[in-house]
Amino acid sequence: MPHRTKSNINITPVQLVPEFQFALSVDCVIFGYDRGVLKVLLIESDLPSYKGQWSLLGDLLRPDENLDQASHRILQERTGVNDMFLEQVKTFSSIDRHPAGRVITTAYFALVNVRDYQLKKLDHNLHWHVVTDIQTLAFDHKEILDQSLRVLRKKIQEEPVIFNLLEKKFSLRDLQQVFEQVLGVELDRRNFRKKIFSTGLLKDEDEMEKQVNHRPGKLYSFNQETYEQLKKKSFAGFRF
Repeated sequence: MPHRTKSNINITPVQLVPEFQFALSVDCVIFGYDRGVLKVLLIESDLPSYKGQWSLLGDLLRPDENLDQASHRILQERTGVNDMFLEQVKTFSSIDRHPAGRVITTAYFALVNVRDYQLKKLDHNLHWHVVTDIQTLAFDHKEILDQSLRVLRKKIQEEPVIFNLLEKKFSLRDLQQVFEQVLGVELDRRNFRKKIFSTGLLKDEDEMEKQVNHRPGKLYSFNQETYEQLKKKSFAGFRF
């Protein structure tokens, strides 16, 4: 048997780490388009730390639901709407992002045309705000909003998700304006129309705008059937 020597290393008992508690949440960035302006739906924060400030719509993740289910529940409970376009953006995990403790949140963005929906729970604590007017939000929600907008800007040039922000029938003026609002740039009218028509995604409704304060334009709708065919051939997207 090998000879054992006494070690000079002091072995200290393992110290028990206090129970570490944290929560998981979902925050929804609901973008809406209304009369040429991109907006986001916000709610007034009820936490004393952020009294009088606005925040995104969100809630804690329940034990019996996954992230997608939680995001749909939040939209349904807070707005009464359950058929918005919805996509996951990113998970935010800064240690001090919530004053109540460690809360890790996953953000989703949703797209809706404001005039298509009369929000069932629209009251003094729930309102649409112009995106470009927002300087600060409660928690880290301004960061979440900015990141969601960056993802949306990329997304609308790859897939035709922008039509979720428009009414079923829309003019080329409206379509160009919503692209400009999201991208934050001014597009050349002639080039824009040329590129849009080249995709074949517009269906002529053989109707004209009514009750507008400018020269009425023709109305179009999104051609889902054409898009399904283009997807099989690899849709190139919109590049402005």
